Amino acid sequence: MGAVPDTAGSVGPDWKKSSLSAHNGNCVEVAQLRSGDYGVRDSKDVALGCPVLTFSRAEWRYFLEGVKAGEFDLP
Repeated sequence: MGAVPDTAGSVGPDWKKSSLSAHNGNCVEVAQLRSGDYGVRDSKDVALGCPVLTFSRAEWRYFLEGVKAGEFDLP
């Protein structure tokens, strides 16, 4: 886990939250980082230096393929 700066403009990551997420503050945000990796963070914990899970492009691709294939669906 690393800290990724969240600054305005083109300097920092462009964090995205699903349009389908509830507006109750229990969401995660995703951004492609300058390194090409992907970051995931808690939408309530966005201050500079807060934890960010980072995934390589390959890890992110495998995760998305698993989601699309239903690997993480609840029974």
